Amino acid sequence: AMTQFVYQAMDAGGKLLRGNMDASNLSDLELRLKRMELDLIDCKVERQTRAFSKRRVKRTDLINFCFYMEQLGGAGVPMLETLADLRDSLDHPRFREVIADLIENIEGGLQLSQAMAIHSDIFDKTFVSLVAAGEHSGKITEVFLNLTETLKWQDEIASQTKKLLMYPAFVGAIVLGVTFFMMIYLVPQLTGFIKNMGQELPFHTQALIFVSGIFVDYWYAILSVPVLAGSVLTLLIRTDPRVRYRVDDVKLRAWLIGPILHKIILARFATFFALMYSSGITVLECIRLSEQIVANTVVEGGLQRAGKLISEGQSVTASFQTVGIFPPLIVRMLKVGESTGSLDKALRNVSYFYNREVKESIEKVQTMIEPIMTVILGAILGWIMLSVLGPIYDTISKIKT
Repeated sequence: AMTQFVYQAMDAGGKLLRGNMDASNLSDLELRLKRMELDLIDCKVERQTRAFSKRRVKRTDLINFCFYMEQLGGAGVPMLETLADLRDSLDHPRFREVIADLIENIEGGLQLSQAMAIHSDIFDKTFVSLVAAGEHSGKITEVFLNLTETLKWQDEIASQTKKLLMYPAFVGAIVLGVTFFMMIYLVPQLTGFIKNMGQELPFHTQALIFVSGIFVDYWYAILSVPVLAGSVLTLLIRTDPRVRYRVDDVKLRAWLIGPILHKIILARFATFFALMYSSGITVLECIRLSEQIVANTVVEGGLQRAGKLISEGQSVTASFQTVGIFPPLIVRMLKVGESTGSLDKALRNVSYFYNREVKESIEKVQTMIEPIMTVILGAILGWIMLSVLGPIYDTISKIKT
């Protein structure tokens, strides 16, 4: 476990500096300070950082990592120095430990990609393969530049997807809350008054009283059944591949949201495929790595079939056309790219095309959701008003006559 030390050190000019740093022990701290051209004078243990090491490494941390690797690498700073600077400037204890481990493994004779592969929970196979391709071709700085851009784009897509799902969930929760309030509190008070009038109630009023009764008596079941069903489904998705395939298929076909998710998956695939292909990774390896990126078993299965066709000698375009992953327009774009020898450029155009479509589709769905939710709330309110005011109006009109 790493320990955080508060240290006092002296630089080459005799100036005293204070700071804090993670180190395995006292000699490790001295070694780390030596690398910074500092002499340790005094130190004390501040706290154990193992509790902090649980903090997840997010995509934004990886974006910063790639950005610094590209910037300092492009400026001609040696890789070990770049990593050491990163390690000493990061305020993320878990990531700092990982970078310290990368430095140790590289000093022990491993390549950067091999050192990254040890931390597969942070650097996935695609990331490692891209870095390995960069090392092989001598274009590691270019790979980090592309990775920075791609991870930024992925972050944007993730926030758009969240926006797409969060807004309906938020509005839906409000509608559900209002419905519960009406059915459990408001309707029983109004129906008690109507029943006392002693007249025969119309069907829609009886239906409202019945539904309100269900809400009052079984509110706990109405709230817990969806949660339990969701938990069981999540467990089945994790354990049974057939259920996962079926759910992934339903996700792609779902009304309004399905086509957008499909476009997001294909945009992601096209972006990473282009990045890998332009970095010098073979087409078959690109497809194999893309299977892990798409995070949907239906599309994954299609890519596996396309990979088999390519390994049997078919062209990339013909394979995608046979499998039916992409619509005809996209296949045509890829065909032109493949025939002119610029498949990566064609894939980037596909990614741009889908990215624009995703943004437009999300805006359309959001403008549709507002009136739909308003109509649902209006219908519930209208039903309550009609069921309550109808019998009261009937009674008043009978009194008049």
